[in-house]
Amino acid sequence: MMNIHMGRALYGILYREFLRFFQQRARFLSALVRPLIWLLVFSAGWRQTQGLAPYPPYATYIPYEIYMIPGLCAMIQLFNGMQSSLSMIYDREMGSMRVLLTTPLPRWFILASRLLAGVAVSLLQVYAFLGIAFLFTYFEVLDLDIPLIGYLTVLPALIISGFMLGALGMALSSTIKQLENFAGVMNFVIFPMFFISSALFPLWRIKDLSYTFYQFCLYNPFTYAVELIRFALHGQFYLNGAIVVGLTALISLGLAIYAYDPARGIQAKSGKPG
Repeated sequence: MMNIHMGRALYGILYREFLRFFQQRARFLSALVRPLIWLLVFSAGWRQTQGLAPYPPYATYIPYEIYMIPGLCAMIQLFNGMQSSLSMIYDREMGSMRVLLTTPLPRWFILASRLLAGVAVSLLQVYAFLGIAFLFTYFEVLDLDIPLIGYLTVLPALIISGFMLGALGMALSSTIKQLENFAGVMNFVIFPMFFISSALFPLWRIKDLSYTFYQFCLYNPFTYAVELIRFALHGQFYLNGAIVVGLTALISLGLAIYAYDPARGIQAKSGKPG
């Protein structure tokens, strides 16, 4: 009987998240416009100045726009994870999240279901972006020659990285008491994670320019999410990235489950239920 109720709850959470996503067309458009602007404008400006020597997973010299694709995919998931966290804070203030957390279902299941729904939405956004990138290659707008098998092999990497970034956002949302404070916290988290990583520049080049900055990149879990996606897009598996991303996702989800427990976590300290 419990399995039936859990299945219904999962379906309801997924349905509600997809319904909200498709009703918010501006959210979908912004998720595509943001990386496309980076791809068309930023890569065009740096194409001639960034000579990227062959290094794994690339077997030959590549245009800069190809290097940017994994970082932009991860950026979509990063923004989506923060957006999902924002909706959790809104639901908590409006009461719907409190209703979910007071059901007889396990708290970890409710939060994991919300996380799964956010990951599913991020996959739609990333594949829409990759589809447009494929059209750019087909019509020779940009040279984005991604192996066709890469569109399939990247799926597990996107799922793992989506879980990590969504769980980070969920853990972050548990510490915020008011909706108005989230925008500033988002900027404090999103931009350092994105820029202090290998999303825009290879680690070997960052190391040549600044060893201290290189160390910051190595301690940034977003770097490993980007590299995991990068290797997967070329049909390769990046073990270190999978380990770091997977462990970060589990730790972040565990912190979120603890923090959303009114008997123990931060919600209890703030004097608010669930």
